[in-house]
Amino acid sequence: MDSIKLAAHESLDLHEAINFKTLCIAKSKLMQGLVFDQDLKKLMQKDVEQSIQALAELQDIYKRAPFETAVPQSRPTPIIGGEDVTYIEQ
Repeated sequence: MDSIKLAAHESLDLHEAINFKTLCIAKSKLMQGLVFDQDLKKLMQKDVEQSIQALAELQDIYKRAPFETAVPQSRPTPIIGGEDVTYIEQ
């Protein structure tokens, strides 16, 4: 089954889904800091955890894309408290 490649349009659709899921995770993580209700905060954290798992599964499928590119291991460091951060590219 691993030898089956995705068609170009399937790869693009999957890429869009991965981007959307990534943005959803980022938004949920950021919004947790604004929520004071503990039940809602727990629900948002559960959503983040499930979304991360779903994103990993989507990335595994994306490996079958005909034009796959490596996902960089380095992630940008978030700016917290207005501190200036220098990004180092590998």
